Amino acid sequence: MPFLIDFTGKNFVVTGGNRGIGFTISKAIAGAGGNVAMVYRSSPEAHKSAEQVAKEFGVKVKAYQADVSDIKKVRSVFDEIIRDFGALHGVVANAGVAIVKPALELEGREEFDFMYDTNVLGVFNTCQTAARHWVANNFKEGSIVVVSSMSSQIYNQAGLCKPLEHVFYNSSKAAASSLSKALAAEWAPYNIRVNILSPGYVLTEQSGVHPKEVRQFQEASIPMGRYSDPKEHTSQVLLMLSPKHSSYMTGSEVFIDGGFLIY
Repeated sequence: MPFLIDFTGKNFVVTGGNRGIGFTISKAIAGAGGNVAMVYRSSPEAHKSAEQVAKEFGVKVKAYQADVSDIKKVRSVFDEIIRDFGALHGVVANAGVAIVKPALELEGREEFDFMYDTNVLGVFNTCQTAARHWVANNFKEGSIVVVSSMSSQIYNQAGLCKPLEHVFYNSSKAAASSLSKALAAEWAPYNIRVNILSPGYVLTEQSGVHPKEVRQFQEASIPMGRYSDPKEHTSQVLLMLSPKHSSYMTGSEVFIDGGFLIY
């Protein structure tokens, strides 16, 4: 019998699901037959993207606006999604932001809040809202995938022993990974699984802002010699979302980094 992940009739939320790796994840879920609610913060073209994915795969895909740092808005949009889709089966907490700036030039609270409100508090708000829904409805197959980063383990470099100046980003990803493991521990009795996808360097709009020489150095530092395509991460997300194929997996952090962390 072939190995198959079939999400036909299942409903999923992907925050930051309209661009970058989040959009690729949304398409992968739809390609497996799942319906997708794509949550975006400030990109009205997300509605057009949702329509295109729905048409391509013949499933229900809708875009919803929400700032994940605003718990009232997150709860409101989840209520709206559940009214539109029905039962909720899985969530991908992918929304994230980054600032590249020397630590001596950071403006303290304002930039800290910008990073942590999305990358940490936003993850918590998303996960808690989904978990509350599942517990209230006695649903025993809820699955959450938090998209963190290999930056949760390292400090990114722009050159040999030259930091990329990502202090709030790296520390926020470490916090997001630790938070996710804590939630996995607390929610295991409810059979709510929380796992973490931590990509290495990925070809996205965000990575495209770095100078050419930075990317060349980073690629030379990766054993596989290149950045990844966002599509190279989606199969792992589908696997972690699937209650059939990863029923005993929770609190795990999976690194897809081309071997970067070997060294």
